Amino acid sequence: MTLSEIYKRAVTHGKENDPRGEAAVTRYLEDRKKQFDELKEKEKEFFDKESLSNPYADTRILNGTGDEEVTSALVGIDIETPEILLSDNLRTKGKRVDAIIAHHPEGMPYTNLHEVMSMQADILRTFGVPINVAEGLMEDRISEVKRKLMPVNTSRAVDAARLLEFPFMCIHTPADNMVAAYLQGLFDKNKPYALCNVLDTLMEIEEYKDAAKSLCAPNILLGAPQRKAGKIFVDMTGGTEGSKDLFQVFSSSGINTIVGMHLSEEHKKEAEKYHINVVIAGHISSDNLGMNLLFDRIFAESTVELTGCSGFRRIARGNVI
Repeated sequence: MTLSEIYKRAVTHGKENDPRGEAAVTRYLEDRKKQFDELKEKEKEFFDKESLSNPYADTRILNGTGDEEVTSALVGIDIETPEILLSDNLRTKGKRVDAIIAHHPEGMPYTNLHEVMSMQADILRTFGVPINVAEGLMEDRISEVKRKLMPVNTSRAVDAARLLEFPFMCIHTPADNMVAAYLQGLFDKNKPYALCNVLDTLMEIEEYKDAAKSLCAPNILLGAPQRKAGKIFVDMTGGTEGSKDLFQVFSSSGINTIVGMHLSEEHKKEAEKYHINVVIAGHISSDNLGMNLLFDRIFAESTVELTGCSGFRRIARGNVI
């Protein structure tokens, strides 16, 4: 399988499991095409043409032509310069590393992380949040994230991969879509009665069991074990945390419990103010689950050796979505 085939399959499966639904993704791509067509010729040079077919700005081939044949890849949740050097060291010791795959974005996809955050508004709409409210609250947060990333040196790992001649790619939102769709489907089907039952459901999943062995088990951040779970919203995709002001809207929209990867202290205080239950499934463990679900789909009909590092552990399962 070539690097380009892995990339295209990741995008395809990301779209298939996008919480916004197929119509919203199609509309987004149509809007991008319209934006591109309306640009002056000299402006088109600087347009991200990959966005015409890939709605996830945080998922790209970072180094390489895409034609490279991949039979063995090093995979990590975070791939930075130390992991690139690790790959080179493994290669000198006889370990085959045809490509490096990261979950969290580097390079241009990291700079453009704010671009995928707009999808959160459409996700919230499916949970009963008025779209005008969701978009209004997200605009300030998207601008904040964009400003924070502007001074960051995002090219370090990409430069290291280029100098050491490693094909390099990152898969962020497609993997997050996989875990969000999987867990939301699980909770919608099983309808856990109390927060303790939410934890029980998570602890039946191998990635969360594995995290528990390192004392990083899913936990109740806000609420109590016997408190009723009610309507559950799995908040695990869309770049990074949304606006802290959304918790008041969650409460009025009938959302009782949020299951997420992580929550900042500022966001926690707002959730507490509106009596929203919060269960933290775990960041790295949830990223593992999303990547594993995605790899099950990508490599269903091919054999590619995946060597885990930087928090990633390959756990294969059947096609569960």
